[in-house]
Amino acid sequence: MKTQIFNAADLTDVQLARAAQDIAHGAVAVFPTDTVYGIGTYAFNEESISRIYTLKNRPAGSALQILTGTVEQAKAITQWGPQAQKLAQAFWPGALTVILPANAAGQPLLRGFAALGIRVPGNRFLVELMTQMGGALASTSANLHGQPTLTQEKDILQAFDGKADYIFLGGTLSPVASSVINLAQHPAHLIREGAVSRARLEQVLGEKID
Repeated sequence: MKTQIFNAADLTDVQLARAAQDIAHGAVAVFPTDTVYGIGTYAFNEESISRIYTLKNRPAGSALQILTGTVEQAKAITQWGPQAQKLAQAFWPGALTVILPANAAGQPLLRGFAALGIRVPGNRFLVELMTQMGGALASTSANLHGQPTLTQEKDILQAFDGKADYIFLGGTLSPVASSVINLAQHPAHLIREGAVSRARLEQVLGEKID
């Protein structure tokens, strides 16, 4: 297949709008985030989500995270509470993934999992893409399952040119992934300490976390 490749910073408004429409209708894209490169598609499109698992050789038992352009979009699909509000105010947009129970609107995104991992990324291009889409992305790191995360443009092109519908290049990115905290249980549980430290999370929440 022919992959459409763009430098994210050089996209025209027309190109961005067309790409957003294509992704909203099931195209799979590789894009820069505020951490590593990601691969994603419209969060409610089952067929294109299956393509992501195939492209990455990702086991079906590994969930995708949900990226939203705003905190309001995150609230619209989750059971929001005071802890989530504190973390969102302190770290979003940014490199923190928060696991929350889904509400009725978010139930289709669970796909057999107990809760949703939600993040509002700090990459301006990606937020604008989701704004144009009018919806969320189901996403994961752009690499083969079990392999190192990719932060270099040349590695992204080698891995996904001819496989993804779109590749948006954003230069060399940070190798540090987002931190992941589970608020769907009590006490909150830190699954992965990445860009946001345990100490900072505890400070914002005002309590110890597992």
